[in-house]
Amino acid sequence: MLNDSPASSMPVSANVFAIMSRPSALDIYTLGCGMFLTGAPWLFGFVRGAGRLDAELVGIAVIVLSVAGVLAFADWEEWLKVALGLWLIAAPWLLGFVHTPAMHVSIAIGIIVAFLSLLELWLAHDPDFAGDEHLY
Repeated sequence: MLNDSPASSMPVSANVFAIMSRPSALDIYTLGCGMFLTGAPWLFGFVRGAGRLDAELVGIAVIVLSVAGVLAFADWEEWLKVALGLWLIAAPWLLGFVHTPAMHVSIAIGIIVAFLSLLELWLAHDPDFAGDEHLY
């Protein structure tokens, strides 16, 4: 497989750094998810305290990790967001707010955060991904 792009002459680690040193749109999307999750208790009127507190705390954590990802990409912050996404999926059953609006919001945002974080990790470590190349 021939690769004549300028990025192919750089080592893989330098190529990944060059790609991920600019703010990632995926981190901006997870930032939006964190903001939505933090405001969801007021938007949807969460009744149960566990669902409300979980949404607020995890939302703030997602916001902090997303801002960290925009400022300086690191694998650890993406893996923490994956863990938070999985926690959001499991939290309704573990904290006892099943069959409430908080459950639906928690699961939906958890799936989105986990997916976007895994996608960003995959793109950061995919040797075929380059900033100026177009996918056909």
